[in-house]
Order: sequence, then C-alpha cells, then structure tokens
Amino acid sequence: MGKLIYVAITSLDGYVADAQGNFDWSAPDEEVHAFVNDLQRSIGTYLFGRRMYEVLAVWETLPLEGEPSVVQDFATLWRAADKVVYSTTLEVPSTPRTRIEHDFDPDAVRRLLKSASDVSVAGPHLAAVAMRAGLVDEFHQFVSPVIVGGGNAWLPPDVHVDLDLIDERRFTSGVVYLRYRRHG
Repeated sequence: MGKLIYVAITSLDGYVADAQGNFDWSAPDEEVHAFVNDLQRSIGTYLFGRRMYEVLAVWETLPLEGEPSVVQDFATLWRAADKVVYSTTLEVPSTPRTRIEHDFDPDAVRRLLKSASDVSVAGPHLAAVAMRAGLVDEFHQFVSPVIVGGGNAWLPPDVHVDLDLIDERRFTSGVVYLRYRRHG
C-alpha cells in the first residue's frame, strides 16, 4: 500500500511563497535537489491543484541538454509519473500522463493509495484538503534559512495531526530536512 506524502520547501517562518507570491528563495542547490530526487523515486502519482501544476509543468518540456544531472534526473522522474490535477477551471492538461478532476474525492485517493507506489500531494491548499480528510501519511519539510514575514503558509491553521519525527538532515546550505509520519 502506498503512502500519501506532502513535501514542501518552506521558509523558517513556515511559508512556501512570500506575500508577493515569490518563492525564488526556495530554489534547492544541487545537494538538496539530489536528495529531493531520491525521495521522489517512490512516487507513482502526483496530486496537484491547478496553480502548482502550472508552475511544475515546465518539467515536461524543459530542454535538458547542458543542464546539471540533478535537473535531468528530476525531469525524468516528473515525466515518468502520473499526474492528477484538481481544478474547476482547467479542462485539458498540458502534459502527458495527466488527468483533470474537478473535485477532490477522498475515496478515490484512498483507492489510488492501494497501489504499490507512493502518491505525492503538492501545494498547501490541496494538501490542506487531504489533511482534513485524514489522508496525509507523511510530511517532508525542507526548511530554508530565510524568514519571509508572511505569504502562503505550508500548513493550514485549522488542522491538528499528531506526528512522529522519523528522519532529519542538515545540508551545507543551511537547509534542514524534517520527515514526520502521522502518529498511530
């Protein structure tokens, strides 16, 4: 049975984007990027909201010649995975292996998790819906050494989940990785 995993690169004060919507401060260096790639190898399906999908869809067509190996590796992982995009406005996906769903159906996600591969939920808004449904099994946070003072929070204010810390790592850049599993 697969796990539903929420991965986010955040500021120290818990935001995935600042108040102006910028997230350039979260770009991983090669060491962090390689680690993220290794975490993504078990992912068979990505769950996205429309905005996160549109940001990440570049990985489908990004020219890879001359790019660092970590970039090429992530593009290969992205292209090999299935994608489900939850959107009430998007009708047609711009990438292969992608389907559009207009509503988040917790039972459909539970059925998907019965497959052998893990599923990743990306973006704080969609992840909040999955958290409220009790679906998120693991939280992977990459804490960047920056305080942005406000913006798009990585966690919703109205959800309580007891967690166990199961892994941690500090990178040369000052980024800290924390991996939590839902308690129980």
